[in-house]
Amino acid sequence: MDFTPEQLETARKFFAAEWEFVAGAANEESLPPMQGVEIAFAGRSNVGKSSLVNALTGHKALARVSDTPGRTQQINFFSNPHGLVLADLPGYGYAKVSKEKVAAWTGLVRTFALGRANLARVFVLVDSRHGLKEVDKEIMTLLDKAAVSYAVVLTKIDTLKTGEAEMRVAETAEAISRRPAAFPVIFPTSSQANTGLPELKAAILRVLDERKQKRN
Repeated sequence: MDFTPEQLETARKFFAAEWEFVAGAANEESLPPMQGVEIAFAGRSNVGKSSLVNALTGHKALARVSDTPGRTQQINFFSNPHGLVLADLPGYGYAKVSKEKVAAWTGLVRTFALGRANLARVFVLVDSRHGLKEVDKEIMTLLDKAAVSYAVVLTKIDTLKTGEAEMRVAETAEAISRRPAAFPVIFPTSSQANTGLPELKAAILRVLDERKQKRN
């Protein structure tokens, strides 16, 4: 997506606002009331969801980061004064916890994705070093069937050489091209190097503006 310098600066200021932890939901009953516009981040365990939330908001420890897969065991909600709520979903796929707990998390993510009327978009994070896995395709199929808009964010893009990164973006775009709920633009990012974050902020702000316009 192409953004003007003015749009990138507006997005930077928007995300520089104060952010706060709203709630943590470990089950359907503890999900907070729907308010504002929600943007969710989903992905395999240890793909970098919490790191991305911290990088976007400019807070080193807003979302808890761990090298241990499966550390995020609930949906964590964060909000800013402008009516945007970020939801950091528990990782799916491999996690160093019981199968029963993984199944419970998967059910929670499914309930969240299907039941939040104010959920504007899900960003599915994919480790650029490995590309799309079957578990990624499963969550995309769920979102396709539920008609929930989603976009793919490639994380850790700085670990690839330029040619490799371009190939990963191209093959990912091709893989989602026929999926009905998939946004056609891929977002290559690095939370460590700040690669792609200004554009991702601007894209999220555009989603927020579009949702607000629909309400008016």
